[in-house]
Amino acid sequence: MRSPHVTDERIEGLLGRLDVERKVRLISGTDFWHTPAEPAIGLRSMFLSDGPSGVRGEFWDERDPSSCLPSPTALAATWDESTVARAAGLLAAEARRKGVHVVLGPTINLHRSPLGGRHFECFSEDPLLTGRMAEAYVTALQEAGTAATPKHYVANDSETERYTVDVRVDERTLREVLLAPFERVVAAGAWLVMSAYNGVNGHTMTEHPLLTDPLRAEWGFDGVVISDWTAVRSTDSAAAGNDLAMPGPSEVWGEPLLAAIRAGRIPETAVDEKVRRIIRLAARVGALDEPAPLENPAPLENPAPLENPAPLENPAPLENPAPRGASPTTSERSRVLREIAADSMVLLRNEGPLLPLRRSELGRVAVLGPNASAARIQGGGSSSVVPEYEVSPLDGLRAALEPTTEVLHHEGVAVRDGLEPVPAEMLTDPETSERGVRVRFRDARGELLATEHRGTAQLMWTGPELHGAETIDVLARLHPVAGGKYELGVAGMGQHALSVDGSVVLERTLEPEGDDPAAGVLAPPYATVPVELEPVRPFEVLATHRVSGAPLSAVTLGLLPERPDEEREFSGAVSAASEADAAVVVVGTTARSESEGFDRDTLALPGKQRELLRAVARVNPRTVVVVNSGAPVELEWHEEVPAVLLSWFPGQEGGNALAEVLLGESEPGGRLPTSWPLRQEDVPVLETRPDHGKLVYAEGPHLGYRAWQRAGRQPAYSFGHGLGYTEWEYSALLGPDGIGAGEDALFRVRLANTGERHGKELVQLYLRRTESVVDRPALWLAGFAAIEAAPGEEVSVPVRLEGAAFRHWDSATGGWSFEPGTFSVLAGRSVADLPLRTELTLDA
Repeated sequence: MRSPHVTDERIEGLLGRLDVERKVRLISGTDFWHTPAEPAIGLRSMFLSDGPSGVRGEFWDERDPSSCLPSPTALAATWDESTVARAAGLLAAEARRKGVHVVLGPTINLHRSPLGGRHFECFSEDPLLTGRMAEAYVTALQEAGTAATPKHYVANDSETERYTVDVRVDERTLREVLLAPFERVVAAGAWLVMSAYNGVNGHTMTEHPLLTDPLRAEWGFDGVVISDWTAVRSTDSAAAGNDLAMPGPSEVWGEPLLAAIRAGRIPETAVDEKVRRIIRLAARVGALDEPAPLENPAPLENPAPLENPAPLENPAPLENPAPRGASPTTSERSRVLREIAADSMVLLRNEGPLLPLRRSELGRVAVLGPNASAARIQGGGSSSVVPEYEVSPLDGLRAALEPTTEVLHHEGVAVRDGLEPVPAEMLTDPETSERGVRVRFRDARGELLATEHRGTAQLMWTGPELHGAETIDVLARLHPVAGGKYELGVAGMGQHALSVDGSVVLERTLEPEGDDPAAGVLAPPYATVPVELEPVRPFEVLATHRVSGAPLSAVTLGLLPERPDEEREFSGAVSAASEADAAVVVVGTTARSESEGFDRDTLALPGKQRELLRAVARVNPRTVVVVNSGAPVELEWHEEVPAVLLSWFPGQEGGNALAEVLLGESEPGGRLPTSWPLRQEDVPVLETRPDHGKLVYAEGPHLGYRAWQRAGRQPAYSFGHGLGYTEWEYSALLGPDGIGAGEDALFRVRLANTGERHGKELVQLYLRRTESVVDRPALWLAGFAAIEAAPGEEVSVPVRLEGAAFRHWDSATGGWSFEPGTFSVLAGRSVADLPLRTELTLDA
């Protein structure tokens, strides 16, 4: 990877222009998303934005929409670095458009427990698959000039008590499993790494010795360690390896740090090293200009944050700018998003085979389930974005099938996802009659500070956007489409009041359910009041919110129709299925049940979705169940339906991609990046809740499919599993008989497409050591490669096993070791389907 370079001599020269006050100011943000500028050395403010499945930019709302990619679990399901690189290319283009220098992603923690709240945001349960997907992501993003930020270093694999939990894990598991993806992305040249909230073995991660060794000392990381937001909690932490405290200005790294330096408690050299790294990052992303003349030094005061950061298309770096690519058109972006989503979908089961459906046999199709008309395209939390559009499964199938095929739709069962915002088409601004709402910001005396028009009822503000307000008024004229009984409500933390036509109908202080303050924004509490609406008679709504003083405030004005007659809706769905030539039942989770800030309590599908799919399958033998979730759900029903397709959280083009896959225009190209259980109680590693503040990783290196193998249990579908629309026959595994310690081994797998369609296959190689003095996994992934072939074509697929696949961490010596002897090499389609085997001898 090409890395824009600034010489050490140049960095030292710039550092020498700064006094200690300026240095300290540079190591924390100026606000929620920006780093400080320093004209004295030509340093511009750098703009940071959340990832990893979209680049949000400055606003978390309709004012600046973002492309929404398939979830990272979906990206990893492709098992294809080129596909992940295409996705990262879209992110880089979005970053250029929004003026973003640093994307806060990818998330490369592991799928330790399927209950983990951010499971959908991580790639896999396997460190090699995670590492290779992350390497492709980081490389593609940074080659386009945008910095990547692999996170969260390290062991932030669940959300419960994430700010305070102390993860207890042995050194071997850290090295071989949890740190392995980070080691790979550092070797690939990552420009930043984000330190985690949690502690590991008694040290919080923003102050952990692991930030020094292995990250810098052993791996040679020369980039910036940035904290997770608010994770820096002490002044003394400035002596450790974290370089940049976000957001800012930091209360513990500002004046308190200056005092600690003057008192000799913290050496100024520790701050110097942080500033060197920040300067190097600025050069890499094009945010380093020629310095101001020394006779006109920059003032010491904190500058105002940049409202419009300089766009990356027109940087003025000192030297060697990173290459920038042309931004794709809207149609090109849509096509790539659709292709990635289709390639990620995993066909778990296909009896008959039922799929792909044939258009000529489809006079009528029933599209059912709570996730059919609702586009559940992404998980909740800081990775979520507001897309420019979104395509639901129902939208996609109607566009693909109508008018030649009649499409019937029923939800069947209702699964509410918190308080849904009032649709924009039902709202007008009382001042201008434009579609949307009017927002007024007031001070403590009620005086008007500012006003703005917004195009949505789901609102969020950070920092300066709040105008120093004590209260926020959201006014709207609401135009009901249909009369009837509804629940009108408001969501967001803090004090709220709700008025209808001038009369107060609700006053409430809303607090989050858990102890994670972020959850109050990411999955906000809400309250509702019943209202009776007359058709087409508008009414005035006023929501008043008292600002708490937090750096971020959010208000959602919501409207929920009265719950339908559940029995009638359920029977209507089943009746529609009985009359259809095929039934597609879309079930799954929601952005509120899978989200940052909390872990799940259950793997069961919410509501009566299991009952619905079973009832539909009984009346229609051509039933396809589409599982729309970012993480595993229980599949105890899977053998009761002929076809099960996993769509993940598929991004904004998910509905169109699903239609293409169901109708055979695209192949479901995905393979499972994590094991999917039959029942929750079968999962060998499940616990996410600390005991007295400690979470013990008692499984050691036996994570994911390794834990299933060790426990002698069988999941519903194993790691690596996935069916396509053709058949494959494996015939030979060829490779060396022996290698030396640390050497790679190149194997070739011969296989043939024995079906009638062009198809994609994912060839996987695993290692096993049956006799060993080391407590090894029963087997572990060592290499993989994607291949495509025409019907009847035989191919020979090269798969490289890296020398690191044969090593183990020796805690006694504190280093890597190679145990000589015989390893079995197994090849096949999944961890549970390995028809080919050979032996290899390691000479240490």
